[in-house]
Amino acid sequence: MARRKKVVNLFSFIAEEVREILAELGVRSLNEVIGRTDLLNQVSRGAHTLDDLDLNPLLAQADPGDYPRYCTLEGRNEVPDTLDAQIVKDAHPVFEAGEKMQLTYNIRNTYRAIGTRLSYHLTKQFGMTGLAHDHVTVRLRGSAGQSLGAFAVQGLTLEVFGDANDYVGKGLSGGRIIVRPMTASPLVTNRNTIIGNTVLYGATAGQLFAAGQAGERFAVRNSGAQVVVEGCGSNGCEYMTGGVAIILGPVGDNFAAGMTGGMAFVYDEDDSFQHRVNPETVLQHRIETAHWEGVLRDLVEQHVKATGSKWAMSLLADWERQIGHFWQVVPREMVGRLAFPTREAQISAAE
Repeated sequence: MARRKKVVNLFSFIAEEVREILAELGVRSLNEVIGRTDLLNQVSRGAHTLDDLDLNPLLAQADPGDYPRYCTLEGRNEVPDTLDAQIVKDAHPVFEAGEKMQLTYNIRNTYRAIGTRLSYHLTKQFGMTGLAHDHVTVRLRGSAGQSLGAFAVQGLTLEVFGDANDYVGKGLSGGRIIVRPMTASPLVTNRNTIIGNTVLYGATAGQLFAAGQAGERFAVRNSGAQVVVEGCGSNGCEYMTGGVAIILGPVGDNFAAGMTGGMAFVYDEDDSFQHRVNPETVLQHRIETAHWEGVLRDLVEQHVKATGSKWAMSLLADWERQIGHFWQVVPREMVGRLAFPTREAQISAAE
């Protein structure tokens, strides 16, 4: 109570001082001084380097015309509901009879967090794992705004024909996200960015397949999701603690900084990866065991099936030669705790 009283006193004195200043200016309220730059003047503080700066252009007043200088709107400024509201409405057969269904929409980049509200309703009725994978498929055409598929749960698949902004799959919780170019697009997927920065931030489960490159801080704090992309910017797999990340193309600087769990595979065609990885918490080596090669190939095959990526198809078609270009990135503290060793030497030592 004493602290609360001090806060009340502080704001009471601030209000009193504001009233005194307004009275000196000859006005009755703050609204009357909003935009009144004519009441301001530049103060000299004796600093010659700063006093040479003319701030008068900042004091110019725009002609308000018939418009007030301050907001006169009363009540809430209502905004349209999100696309998810329509998706939840259209998906009523799922909630009423458990039907499996597919929905299709056109989107633009002002549509944010697509799939998040739907995931809430799915979890509320069916639980986190109550639906089989792909039970509800939402196909989208256009550019998705930020946080596509944030916290998407098992049973929901979001398939985008176009591209997506930052935070794709933030907190992904078992759902499936596919991002691929338009069918008629002439873009070469592995040479063009298709999703933004900070993809899969804090994801715990689920899958993401993107036929193109990701931005910076890709899969940061991923702790369980499986993902395949075709390149990423700086700080990829930063602080990753679980899951599997496959990058079928170049990566930026500081890859795997603070990575303590999970596994990453990076396709390195020009032998530049060793200069990009942060070796403080990880080891990197070529793929030596059949188990981990199988994990890699299986996810690349799923990527091809989901996105139709021609680049990934070409890697599979020449797999025996291309497998030699992959690096396996293993957290140092996990080397001795993995169910399947990552190097032939570890298998021999165990025997």
